[in-house]
Amino acid sequence: MLKRLFPHPVLSVLLVIVWLMLVNGFKIGSLVMALILAIVIPILTAPYWPNRPPLRQIPAFTRYLLLVMWDILVANIQVAKIILFMPADRIQSAWIPVPIDLKSPEAITLLAGTITMTPGTLTADMSACGTVLLIHSLHAPDPDAIRDDIKARYETRLKRIFE
Repeated sequence: MLKRLFPHPVLSVLLVIVWLMLVNGFKIGSLVMALILAIVIPILTAPYWPNRPPLRQIPAFTRYLLLVMWDILVANIQVAKIILFMPADRIQSAWIPVPIDLKSPEAITLLAGTITMTPGTLTADMSACGTVLLIHSLHAPDPDAIRDDIKARYETRLKRIFE
């Protein structure tokens, strides 16, 4: 019964927290609305999450999120240095194909989103077979190093979480 009411408990908790933060106050009406959303949204979206990771992966996912937040902070500084101090003719933009070994659509989506959220890189396309992401990098003097970094920092962690 509880599994049917809360098919994705982590999503339910996050929805309650986000809703209460959005309304910027703790009132009984806001809490009731948050609980309604926390029940209805996961039930409606459960069919679209067939291979969601088990709850035991929450610590690994938390470490992944902290790594991504750190990388976003560092990348912001790097992009600012490139834009402010590097002459335009020395910037080496590049399109980089990144072969991926991930099978889970959720993991692939998270990888593509992570790359796009990190300043200086953007996921532009995915191959029809779903095994290669096309990445654009603002400054890539060594495209192979960027590809290897994406695979080592993000893909290996996502493989452990989702597969």
